[in-house]
Amino acid sequence: MKIHIEDTISQYMQLLKLAEEDRGNYFRYTMMKPFEEMWSTINVPLKAKQKNGYDVVMATSMLGYLDVSESKELERVVTHLKDIDAQRIAEGTLQHCIRVASNANLHVKAEVLKLGMYIADAQKLEHVNGYCGFGGIPGYVMIAINPNHYNIPRIPALIAHEFHHNIRFSYFEWDHGNVTLGDYLVIEGLAESFATALYGEELLGPWVSSIDEEELEYSIEVIGDALQVKGFAEVSAYMFGDDMARKEGYALVGLSIGAGYAVGYHVVQSFMKKNSVSIEEATLISTEEILRGSGVFTCYNELK
Repeated sequence: MKIHIEDTISQYMQLLKLAEEDRGNYFRYTMMKPFEEMWSTINVPLKAKQKNGYDVVMATSMLGYLDVSESKELERVVTHLKDIDAQRIAEGTLQHCIRVASNANLHVKAEVLKLGMYIADAQKLEHVNGYCGFGGIPGYVMIAINPNHYNIPRIPALIAHEFHHNIRFSYFEWDHGNVTLGDYLVIEGLAESFATALYGEELLGPWVSSIDEEELEYSIEVIGDALQVKGFAEVSAYMFGDDMARKEGYALVGLSIGAGYAVGYHVVQSFMKKNSVSIEEATLISTEEILRGSGVFTCYNELK
């Protein structure tokens, strides 16, 4: 498949030349336009019909992207991204991911894979050390980063994680409204396992590594009683933890930040080890089989 890396560094440099009142439309119609089909799939218009309505500017702000009015910070980060040659890193990573997947006869259901690297708001994404990504629609990967000593070495692992979502959703349907907690655990556990298989466990994302052993055991108990909980908002409370739930208005379930991600990674790793299965093989295995075969949850252990 073809790879297309959006030249967002040049786009940000052009945006910085514009008057503040013109930047929103430039962001919409130049920087987000290549991802319009992706945004449309998740019901986000480039521009809202009503003033201050929900559109890509609001959506990306909610995801942690830096506001386009923040000139000094935008300029500082653009310079940093140029210095580390971030777009070259992104292209090399995608090429490596595609080779690994192709060797296992795994393919993204798209002719072109587009990647865009955007500037994150360090304060909004402080809980994940200034970086995050989205790869839930095959053919598209978006990452947001405010580069620092922690997240720069993890750029390849982040891209690999999001790329794996492209792979998984090329073979399994993603029903946003009816996703179960079990589904979400496996989706994220597989993605992080793919990233560590390629780049090493020392580059685990903070959404996994921030949970200690005692907290992991507690989280497994709580999540094990809720595997059939359904719906994105309901499931997100378990995946992201109480701090994020408060901000988003989800019900509190008594979990730490990233608890669901940590449990998901543990589940997939346990399944792979117990069953001598590679991450490439696990990618095509159903949620139910992975949950049952992991040996992690009491509800399944008691049925044996």
